[in-house]
Amino acid sequence: MITASDMISFVKDVTHWDEVSSNTDIFSDLPCTGDDFHELIAKYAKKYSVDMSSYLWYFHANEEGQNLGGFFFRPPYKRVKRIPITPQILTNFANEGKWDIKYPEHKLAKYRIDIWISWLVLLVIIIFFALISCMK
Repeated sequence: MITASDMISFVKDVTHWDEVSSNTDIFSDLPCTGDDFHELIAKYAKKYSVDMSSYLWYFHANEEGQNLGGFFFRPPYKRVKRIPITPQILTNFANEGKWDIKYPEHKLAKYRIDIWISWLVLLVIIIFFALISCMK
């Protein structure tokens, strides 16, 4: 049986943050966003053997880095209301052995248009610099 105290220690170890309680919102209250949050969840799933097949990251955290296409089309995490994750929630799911959040109904685009735009902008920049270097 995993205790809330065990999970608090785990979160402290991963985030290197001492101010953690069972009700701490890991995303908002700690400096644990983007890739750091996703790494914490991956370590959690592995360490506690939690089935994460129903986990939807965009309800809990953001993405790392800049997404130019996000200025025109909202990324998934900006299309839904964020659901906080606390050490107590992680403890409950670790003891159940599966991620068990009932997500609200929502609809996301089939393709990430924001990412496609970002790649297109990057491609245009690469082509632009390639043409400039060929003209010299």
